[in-house]
This record gives sequence, C-alpha cells and structure tokens, in this order.
Amino acid sequence: MPLFLKSTGMALLVFEPSSAPASPVDRDLCREIYWRHIDELGGQNDKIADIAVFVWHQKSLCPILSRLASPSRLIGSLSLHGRAGELQRMNSLVSTSHLQLAAFALGTIGWILCTVSMGIVEWRVWHVDNTTVISSGIAWVGIWKVCFISYLYVSPGYREQFCHKFSGYDSFIPHEIYAAQGLLLIAMFMGLLGLAATIFALRNVYMGVTHKPLIAPFFLVGGFFYISAGVCVLIPVSWNFYSVTHNQSIAFPPSYYMPSSPAAQEAGAAIPVGIVAVILLLLSGTFSLSYRFPMTANTIMKS
Repeated sequence: MPLFLKSTGMALLVFEPSSAPASPVDRDLCREIYWRHIDELGGQNDKIADIAVFVWHQKSLCPILSRLASPSRLIGSLSLHGRAGELQRMNSLVSTSHLQLAAFALGTIGWILCTVSMGIVEWRVWHVDNTTVISSGIAWVGIWKVCFISYLYVSPGYREQFCHKFSGYDSFIPHEIYAAQGLLLIAMFMGLLGLAATIFALRNVYMGVTHKPLIAPFFLVGGFFYISAGVCVLIPVSWNFYSVTHNQSIAFPPSYYMPSSPAAQEAGAAIPVGIVAVILLLLSGTFSLSYRFPMTANTIMKS
C-alpha cells in the first residue's frame, strides 16, 4: 500500500514501506530530522517539522530513505515543501486582512482630516451688523483664535485681516472651545497610536509572520485607538454645532473688537471636516476590531 506525505494537498514522497534493517546513516538522518522538528516547533517552518516528525515516528520508513534520495536532497525537498506551506499561510493571512488594509487607509485619511480641522479657524461663522471694524460683516471663530477682515486693524503678516489668539487665561472662552482644544489633541495622539499599531500588524502579515500574538492583538489595539480618536473628535464637533444652531453668544473683551453676540451664525468648514473625520475613524476602528486570525492545519494523509 503506497504512503503519501501530504500537506496543502501536494504529495511529497511516494514509496512502499520496507522491512530492511535501518543503516546508521538512515537512523542519523531520522534523528536529525526529528530534533529539527523539536527545535523549530512553533516557528515558521512548522510544515517541514510536521512532515519530519511523521517520518521519525514511522521508523519502518527510515531504511528506504537512502534509496529514494540522499540526505541533502531529502531535506531540500522538505524545505521546498515547507516554503510552499509558508506561502499558503501567508496568502491566507493576506486574504483575511483586506478589511484591515482598508482600515489603515481610512484611518490615515481620518487622522489627516482631524489634524486639518484643528487648524481651520472657521468653526463658527458670525454675521454682524456693524461693519465699522469688521469690514466684511463676517467673523470666524475658531478653537485657537478669532479672525475677520478689517481695514482699520490689521494683524502683522496680513494685508486686510485681523486675528486675535485665545489665551489660556481667558475666562470668557466657552467650555465647548476648551473641550475642542484638549480633545482634538488627544484624538490626534490616539490616531497616531492606532496607525502605528496597524502598520506593525500589516507589516507582519505581508512579511509572512504567522505568529498570532504579533498580528491579531495589534489590529485590536489599533481599532481601539481609532474608535477612541473618533469619539474625541465627535464630542467637540457636535458640541460646537449645537452652539451654532442655538446662536449662542461669547462675551469677547474689547481687545478682540468682536460683538458679544452675532446677528446670525452658521457652522464653518471645520465642522463638516470633523464629521467626515469621525465617520472615517469609527469605520476604521470597526474594520480593525473585526479581524479574525485564520486557523490553518497541516494534514498528513495515509491511504
């Protein structure tokens, strides 16, 4: 009855068992392959090791190994088959991580938009009636400063624009602006951590690393950071949007040349940018948390 050593559906050796006594060379070869299995157990060459330990336990096969091939050719065949198994496992890893690759792309765009929203001054757009100082009748209230077009007061570096930065000692700044300053900085930092964790996991996937602790936990950590960053952006965006829709006022001091309340106000460009960042970060986190490490098994069949 012929024996087949199989892995991933490919026959490696085909031969008839023999009852001839094993030579010292055969025994040494089997012993070498067996201890090679012990040394590499849990490593990337587990397919080679599983086939080798099968040969060792089937000691009746050892006498005919020398007839089939020299020791170097046998080990070379096992190594070649092991590399094919590694390639199959890597393909399995890659095929199950497409969503995580998309999560990395979405997380990168979401993190960039989060950073952009921090720098945009147009969080609230105020429309004012008095155009003596605010010449255009429109002022932009951001989370770091206030700006407007003016022909009377011009800030250094601008031709027709006046800007006044907020200070940490300003008590008139509403809570939603303070919250936006802190939470967006936290979101930017968490987004960076999520990207770093995802990059490390994807690097291991595409490098053929088959150790689950080096892949799955990092996708999960990345997903946690993405979702945390999304929540940190969602809170100030929704809070400031609520203030805009209810036309809430800010008691600016005289040095800002701003009225205490606008005639009307609307959401600026930073709010829709922040909303898109939230959606992308939450999607990225969901995709990362959905990762499942593929379970593959080596099979040795006898017929």
